[in-house]
This record gives sequence, structure tokens and C-alpha cells, in this order.
Amino acid sequence: MAGHSKWAGIKHKKAANDAKRGKIFSKLAKLITVAARDGGGDVSGNPHLKLVVDKAKAANMPNDNIDRAIKKGTGELASDAISELVYEGYSPGQVALMIDILTDNKNRTASELRKIFDKKGGQLGSPGSVSWMFETRGVIELPADSISEDDLLELALDAGADDVKVEEGHLQVLTTPAQFTEVRQAIAGANLEPSYAEVTRIPTSTVTIEDEKTATKVLNFIAEVEDNDDVQNVHTNLDISPEMLEKLSG
Repeated sequence: MAGHSKWAGIKHKKAANDAKRGKIFSKLAKLITVAARDGGGDVSGNPHLKLVVDKAKAANMPNDNIDRAIKKGTGELASDAISELVYEGYSPGQVALMIDILTDNKNRTASELRKIFDKKGGQLGSPGSVSWMFETRGVIELPADSISEDDLLELALDAGADDVKVEEGHLQVLTTPAQFTEVRQAIAGANLEPSYAEVTRIPTSTVTIEDEKTATKVLNFIAEVEDNDDVQNVHTNLDISPEMLEKLSG
């Protein structure tokens, strides 16, 4: 889990400093459109749609953009067909990657990602080459001082969570994907605000990189993949020491 937490921290810093708000909104719009397409446009009756709409609002995405994306998903507005894909492979340093894609042009996406991997020293893999190293879990993280571990354990387990852990200055709740929304709602009902809440892929083991040059190369590679318009998430088994993370974040 430590690898997930550290990478989540890096992503949070990146998001906080990301001036490309149009690109962020474009990615969120695709998520909303697919959620509405798969489960309907009623937020109260579509937990997945509610989750991504909440995420969009947290990013200050305008309500008009959100409504337009929902209508594209329900067919009220014309929209190109969006395909959901997963790419697997390795970055430099043999760090495993799973890349979640939403695209209206599979050939374009394949060409652009292949170009990044070829030029930057990565290796694209076949389906299943990396996925066995990850499991899909709901992850909810809260500041360590927001609630005691025992109280959170009782609250989360009663709502259907699998476990609660202490992870480097914060509390981490783990759920199955099916129980994620119910557990998150229970936490919100207790007036607690998570610092991170996603259904994500977490590594079952991690790759530790202690060389600063290699770590920089890996992070730059992942950042370039993430910057692609069709890439929604990059999941990795990267682990970096706190000292190294401080250097790279500073």
C-alpha cells in the first residue's frame, strides 16, 4: 500500500500545480459521459455518475460542462462513441504501469502512446503482462488527526469496509469496488472529509527506486503518459523513499 500512497501524493502535488484546466475538464467530461451512458443520467440513481460528478465539482468544473457531458452520455446530445481501454507495460526502471484510457479514436491513442514508450525507454506489454501485479480496491484516505483509528475502524467496518490502516501520516480505508460508495457516504455522514477517495488499482508489491536520476526519469515518463488527452489514470507499483520524494517534490 505504501507505493500507492506515495504515488497518490505525487499526483496530488501535480494536480495542484496543473494549469491545464481545459485538459482536466476534457478528461472529466469523458468520465461523466461514460458513467451516464452506462448507468443513466440521474445522479441519485447512478452511484458511479455521482462519484465522477463530485470529482468534477471538486476540480471546479462548470455546471454547464457537467450537464453537457451527462446529456452526451444519455444521448440527448450528439457525441462520438467513447471506448474504454487498458494498456499495460513498463516505464524505465522496470516500474509496472496500468493505463486507463477513454478515447474516441483507438488508432490515435495507440500511436501516441507507442511513440512515448518508444522514445522514452518504456515497454508496452500484452494484456495480462502487468495486471496480475495489481488489484482493484476502493481507497479512502483521511488526515491522521481527523478521527482516531479505532473510531474509524468501527465506522468503516460497519459500512462494509475491508480494513483500516495507518499509512505515513494518514488513515487509509480499503473497500471492495462494490462497497466503496456506501463506505464513503458513511464517512461523509460522520462529517469527515477524505483527502483522497477513488476506486483504483493498487499494487500487491512495489518496486523501490533509490537512484535520483532513475527516479526522475520514471516520474517524467509517467507524467508524459498522464498528459495524453485520452489517459484517465496511470496506476503504478512505484515506491520512493520519503527522502527521495522530498527531493523530487522540492
